[in-house]
Amino acid sequence: MSKVSTALTIAGTDPSGGAGIQADLKTFQELKSYGMSVVTSVVSQNTTGVKDVHHLPVEFIKSQLEAVSSDMPVHAFKTGMIANMEMMKVIAEWIPEISAPYVMDPVMVATSGDPLIEEESRSYLRDHLLPLTAIVTPNIPEAEFLLDAQVESIEDMKQAAEQICTRFGAGAALIKGGHMEGDAVDFLFDGSSIHEFRSRRINTKNTHGTGCTYAAAITALLSQGVALEQAVSHAKQFVTKAIQYSFDLGKGSGPTNHFAGRVKEEE
Repeated sequence: MSKVSTALTIAGTDPSGGAGIQADLKTFQELKSYGMSVVTSVVSQNTTGVKDVHHLPVEFIKSQLEAVSSDMPVHAFKTGMIANMEMMKVIAEWIPEISAPYVMDPVMVATSGDPLIEEESRSYLRDHLLPLTAIVTPNIPEAEFLLDAQVESIEDMKQAAEQICTRFGAGAALIKGGHMEGDAVDFLFDGSSIHEFRSRRINTKNTHGTGCTYAAAITALLSQGVALEQAVSHAKQFVTKAIQYSFDLGKGSGPTNHFAGRVKEEE
């Protein structure tokens, strides 16, 4: 029997399939890691925005975490939407039981602009969960919140990546440049040096779930033992292609194409 790598996502749902746990599981599958999930919130959303949110009871989230980790190996895991401090505390208590890389996608606002995390919970995430991460993957607005500072240039991005590690104890930080002009450039500080990942910017409104997909790809690759810099590089290629061949579905920001890795460039 062949050995399988496992990846766990702890996040909210997206019934339209482009973001959240649904996007994570599709990404895990495409990158050949066995996907598992713990649901934190059931979200009524689509490409135009969030309609309603139902947060699961904290004890039920704890039960899901224990059910998975008491029975299955967890080779890497990620968090996405964690809406309140009570959820964060349960996850923070569970993490030391798992000897696996933790990828944090610090989800705070949906692509549509809808808030996905309670204001008072953001500081807890920064102060108590960040130090437990192998890597955190903020976009520029998220990095600005974490640092309480403006990120307006390439140099600011590099400094932000380093400061998130040195000030808050993250193992590594990947600052994503999707909100900047020009090429889509991301910067990884791995605890000792800065690495740049660049791709051409793709002119499309269909970017629903890109952050989830990027972080999920990193998680899948780390679950297979891929080194961090190589995992980020491969994940960057994966999400870029997913945007390039995105689906023009829905009335808002359409979803990325998690199957895009199967597309031949000449098609």
